[in-house]
Amino acid sequence: MKTPFKRCFLACCASALLSAPTWAAEPAACKTVRMGVVNWTDVIATSAMADVLLGGLGYDSKQTSAVQQIIFAGIRDRRLDIFLGYWKPAMDQNIAPFLAAGQVRVMAQPSLADAQATLAVPDYVAQAGLKTFADIARFKEQLGGKIYGIEPGSGANTTIKTMIDTDHFGLKGFKLIESGEAGMLAAVQRAINRKEFVVFVGWTPHPMNINLPITYLTGSEDVYGPNEGAATVSTVTAPDYAERCPNVDRLLKNLSFTAAQESQLMVPIMQRQSPQEVARQWLREHPEDLQRWLAGVTTFDGRDGVAAVKALSLIHI
Repeated sequence: MKTPFKRCFLACCASALLSAPTWAAEPAACKTVRMGVVNWTDVIATSAMADVLLGGLGYDSKQTSAVQQIIFAGIRDRRLDIFLGYWKPAMDQNIAPFLAAGQVRVMAQPSLADAQATLAVPDYVAQAGLKTFADIARFKEQLGGKIYGIEPGSGANTTIKTMIDTDHFGLKGFKLIESGEAGMLAAVQRAINRKEFVVFVGWTPHPMNINLPITYLTGSEDVYGPNEGAATVSTVTAPDYAERCPNVDRLLKNLSFTAAQESQLMVPIMQRQSPQEVARQWLREHPEDLQRWLAGVTTFDGRDGVAAVKALSLIHI
């Protein structure tokens, strides 16, 4: 016969078990996380952070470097699972057909809310009078008739091509130079060293805002989006990824940054440090981010995520 005390004790135990967090292992098909990465330093930085966290949680993270269209097609075709670098509105034209067909999913909340992407010039060029999009044509000779973009196929370049083709801002006859982020920045640095005129795609977060004396052009008439190129960055997954792999999806929802944080992460990467080691160093110095990013996230086999990452000594906190 159970005494009132025993009944109370058993009831309390049952209540505690019901209220305790329940950990469930992720499905086996989720163990390998295939990540698309464009060759932009901010995306490399955030993808490296995801890679380090996923590895610490017992997942196998594999990165594929490709241009935007190939990444979106890879997610559509189930050859890739996630992409941490959808810049809106710069990539809108490239992702639009995949969204319209329901072949990819953009997470509801952006991972970066305070980004910007538009055309920029060195400070001395702005001081000489090239301050707006409408001013570019007046300085065509000094600019050599060139506008420097990033890699072929990017949304930023597509916007420049459209402006040239439609003679928007009087840009007909200009030539778009497509060379990738590193090539563009090298050309800009050479121009600055020689005090030459140059106009190029600029964005934040990026160390260029720290290392180069640049001014963003105004009067864009929303060609790069409202508020002179104000932008967000979001994560893209397969449409049913949240249902198939809810634990990884929870990590992706948690993984958010500010422009200031990403700029700090990018500086050592541009100095040729390993992106993964930069991510580990960040976690050593910012344990509060580890807690925030892994809130409610488990290991692949269902154990507590934060405890497991710490126990593995991956970041030595």
